[in-house]
Amino acid sequence: MHKIKKQIDSKILCDVIVEGMKDNKAKNIVVLDLRKIENAVTDFFVICSGDSTTQVEGISSSVTRLVRKDLQEKPWHEEGKGNSQWILLDYVNVVAHIFFHEQRDFYELEDLWADAIRTDIPNEL
Repeated sequence: MHKIKKQIDSKILCDVIVEGMKDNKAKNIVVLDLRKIENAVTDFFVICSGDSTTQVEGISSSVTRLVRKDLQEKPWHEEGKGNSQWILLDYVNVVAHIFFHEQRDFYELEDLWADAIRTDIPNEL
């Protein structure tokens, strides 16, 4: 007998990803809501920065662990773990981008999706 997997609400998934990023002291967390953009590839982008490649990897692990614990979900696809400059965690309806701060400045992903509704998450003290 096959189990039917329930669809996780993309906003809930987005919130859990943000919490996973905060747990590892990610900097400059930004949520881009793409739901009202025609032909958008996903519902949300969640973007953050780390101060070192070690921290970038740690943030990625924290997000993956928390999403699995809270929502029993694993990323559909992962990229960038080899050099930890830009790790992408693709949960289909939500895509997390975890950048080493210099890479984030170079790619300016937020500017590419300037039409999205942007929410800046305050850095934790």
